[in-house]
Amino acid sequence: MKKIISLAVAALIAIGIIAIAKPYIDKSNAKKQYDFKVDSKDGALSLDSYDGKVLAIYFGYMYCPDVCPTSLSSLATALEGFSSEKLKNFEGLFISVDPDRDSLKDLDDYSKYFHPSFKGATSNKENIDDIVNRYKSYYKKVYLEGSSMDYSVAHTSYIYFFDKEGNFVQKVDHFSNPEQLKEVLKTLL
Repeated sequence: MKKIISLAVAALIAIGIIAIAKPYIDKSNAKKQYDFKVDSKDGALSLDSYDGKVLAIYFGYMYCPDVCPTSLSSLATALEGFSSEKLKNFEGLFISVDPDRDSLKDLDDYSKYFHPSFKGATSNKENIDDIVNRYKSYYKKVYLEGSSMDYSVAHTSYIYFFDKEGNFVQKVDHFSNPEQLKEVLKTLL
């Protein structure tokens, strides 16, 4: 009987430890899923680079004729009306999935065209593929025969929001209007 009680107590203690540790393990796994390392005009960036700031990440490319500029414009519009004090706690990151054409300087200029708090960044194809896969996103070059562009890039279009501690909060598709994006930002800023 003592053996059964000892086993039951040990099992209860083990269950208690697992229950206490699980949220920390889940949080650590989420951080690993969404961590990244990319290059910008000003140097390397990672999720930790944005510690203390709300972060919005968008994957796209500069030659995108419609979806990327629309999404970045919508995010910039959503930021209107926030005080400069609140905007100090926000940055946007445009990660190019087309490192062959999008230079770091051009990405910086392009991103800042939409909002001064936006940065542009990219990396090599292998790293971009890894990041995009972990974010459960997608992109693919589509070759255009006879086009002076040579190729386009088909891609998903989501804005990924992170809180000031670097925790993933939610992804919002590009069909969302600026007011919907503003509501997300209000909860984070």
